[in-house]
Amino acid sequence: MRRVIAIGGTDPSGGAGLTRDAAMAARMGCEVKPVVTAVTVQTDTGVDALNPVPPSVVRAQLQAALAVPMPAAIKIGMVATEAQVAALAELLPQDLPLVFDPVLRASSGGTLSAAPALRPLIARSTLLTPNLPEAACLSDLPEAAYADALQAQARALLALGAGAVLIKGGHARGDHCVDHLFTPQGTEQFAAPRVAAGKRGTGCSLATAIACRLAAGTDLAAACRSAKAELTRWLRL
Repeated sequence: MRRVIAIGGTDPSGGAGLTRDAAMAARMGCEVKPVVTAVTVQTDTGVDALNPVPPSVVRAQLQAALAVPMPAAIKIGMVATEAQVAALAELLPQDLPLVFDPVLRASSGGTLSAAPALRPLIARSTLLTPNLPEAACLSDLPEAAYADALQAQARALLALGAGAVLIKGGHARGDHCVDHLFTPQGTEQFAAPRVAAGKRGTGCSLATAIACRLAAGTDLAAACRSAKAELTRWLRL
């Protein structure tokens, strides 16, 4: 079985973080090697506490996760402190695809990560997967409502070193949710009918699904397309 490292926080409600990573990976035929960055206290209605793991422990976890059986890809979600970013950036291998879902706020409310501190991980990412508010915050540009604004944000994020950027359309309006993939070679869109009943953990799930497809050797655009289809099936459950 292919293995994927998932780096992120715990969620006792089971709605997001490493729990969702493991569940989606199982759907995609992969096994997760988890690296815990924070123990959160949260529910579907809010974040009550965030307890960062010491960076030395994060480093040790990542070293253990990189040991045999070897992982084939890495997914990063919430990183709680700048010291954790430094620890991860120091050890992340260059030869594995890395999907970075920059979790700045929990969907139930509450700030989880500071945007400027995440730049070393953006520079290392094969694919950065921000939603619309995250793309605006990370690019230091107004939230996009039109295609040209999305292009400007993507150019700014690619300039920070991201290999590619997938700006997700879950926060937009309309009957379809459209994600936009930006690479140095061009753009591509992935659309699916918007599901009325929302769930927490959609960002975690999509990024993990993409990482699992990349672990199998799928090219980036096909990995994004396949992952979005799987996310849509999960949302309809």
